[in-house]
Parts: sequence; structure tokens; C-alpha cells
Amino acid sequence: MKNSSTIYRTLPRHDSQRPSAVTIGNFDGVHRGHQAILARVRQTALERGLASAVMTFSPHPRAFFALRGRRPELVPTQINSLRDKLSTLARHGIEQIALQRFDHRLADMSAEDFIGRLLVGGLNTRWLLVGEDFRYGHKRSGDIELLRRSGREYGFEVETIADVADEHGHRISSSELRTALAVGNLERARHLLGHAYRISGHVVHGQKLGRSIGFPTLNLRVPAQCALRSGVYVVQVHGLGDKPMAGVASLGVRPTVSSGGRLLLEVHLLDRRVDAYGKLTCVEFLEYLRDEEKFPDLPTMIAAIEQDAQSARDHFAFHGL
Repeated sequence: MKNSSTIYRTLPRHDSQRPSAVTIGNFDGVHRGHQAILARVRQTALERGLASAVMTFSPHPRAFFALRGRRPELVPTQINSLRDKLSTLARHGIEQIALQRFDHRLADMSAEDFIGRLLVGGLNTRWLLVGEDFRYGHKRSGDIELLRRSGREYGFEVETIADVADEHGHRISSSELRTALAVGNLERARHLLGHAYRISGHVVHGQKLGRSIGFPTLNLRVPAQCALRSGVYVVQVHGLGDKPMAGVASLGVRPTVSSGGRLLLEVHLLDRRVDAYGKLTCVEFLEYLRDEEKFPDLPTMIAAIEQDAQSARDHFAFHGL
């Protein structure tokens, strides 16, 4: 599968008139249900000589409506950063990604305009795959029936897909994945994703406290609404060498050393020192160890970190890298 997509932030596409096989969704997490949809789009595009395309949104429409309605508590947590989402879609062989800014203009667009301007004029859609309950347009007024009627008029075919279930008949969805991550259930998250949960980002400068207490850390910014439970994890780190590196990571706001801090992922590599500043790194979460804690003093915190590092060593001694 190719590893790069062309990303269009405005439609119509500035450099392409190619007819497309399209699916539409938020794709937060790109879980196994999403992967089945992407495979179907890719296969149809190949069979019919179309460009495989995904239309997705930023921010999440639910986040937009929650903030517009002054209900910030209804903003969904974010499984992936936008970069992780886009790179995962590319990894699954999607050639073109239409990244639509979800704002007042899009929220208030009529269902007919959504079809005419975005799907037909914007992406030259010839084949469209959506969920059975897909709604679009102002006040969610557009339904599948309108899509099918428009398809007959404009010359595109509409296919619907039911929810994808796992081998036990349980629905695979972003909300299921959010629930698993919220409680630190990495095994369930792995089952829903088909791989370990991961966060990637560029290594940024921290406060250098870790270095002064013998536990230097790589610091990565994460989305403020990160879906993963704050706490301490056994991790492996990709992108800093030929092989993954063993580590222990803390996701949280560093309550012992800073107040009112922003969410940060701090990774301590076990028995390794690497100059990683500025590098794009991928952190894979393997085991949940404990909650984030506020310690009374630094010696108590250092003792806890030593215990965490030992737990991580035990994990790798048993499971390997």
C-alpha cells in the first residue's frame, strides 16, 4: 500500500478532475470497522479505475456543535491527533483526502448543496460508501434516500455498510474505543484497533527536571482532549533507531512539579540515552501500570518512578520487545 495521500483542504480539488470512489466519516482512531470501509473503497476504486477518496472533518462535528451550544462537556475525547489520522488513512491506501473544516458554513449547508458542491463538483464522485444511518446537511436533514435520488440524477452509485462487528458479534466503533482508552484497557483497545494504541509527535523541550533526577524524558504534546486515561504505562518507542526501544511513559499534567499544566506525554527510555529533540516519534502503549499521582515531595516521586521503570523491565523480560 502506498504511504502518501494528496490532502485537499478546499474543494473542488485544484489539480484533479479524476472521478472518485468516496467514503465520508470522522475516522477517529481508524479502528477495524474503519479499516473494513477503507478496504472496500480501495477495492472498488481499483476495479473501476477511480481515485480512492475519504472526506473527513476537523474539528469533529460533535465538538463543533458542543461548543456552539456552549456545552463543552459534550466534546468527544480525541483518539488520534489529526496528523496520526491522516497518516493512517494514507497507510491504508487512500489516494485523496478531502479535509473539510467543520465550521458554521459547513454546519449550515443544505443537504442538496452538500451533495452538489462537495460530492459532485468537489470530488467528481461516481461511487459512494456510507453507513446506513449517515446524515448530512443543515440539521442533519439529508438521508440515504436523498443520496440515492441525487446519484441517479448526477451519475453516482450509493452503497451502504452496516456497523462492523468483531468475531463475538460486538460492534466495533469509535465510542467503544474511547471507553476502552478512558479506563486504560489496552487489551480491548488493541482488539478494536487491530494493533496496539499509539500516539506520535515531535519530541519537544520539557523542563529538564527528569534529567536532573536521573530519569531524562522525551516529551511529546498530545491533543488536550486525549482519549487515553492519564497515568503511567509500559511503552515501546519507534522512530529513533532501527529497532523499537523499551520505555516507561507518563501521560498527564505533572501534578507534583507543575500546576495548571497542559497535557504532556513524557517517555523515559530504559537504559538508553538518545538525542531525539525535534524527531517524529511513535509511542506504542503496552501495559497500564498506575494512575497519575501528586506526590508530597521529589524523593517519594523518584521512588515511584524507579518502581515504574522496574515494572517496565519486568514486562520486557517476560514479553520481549
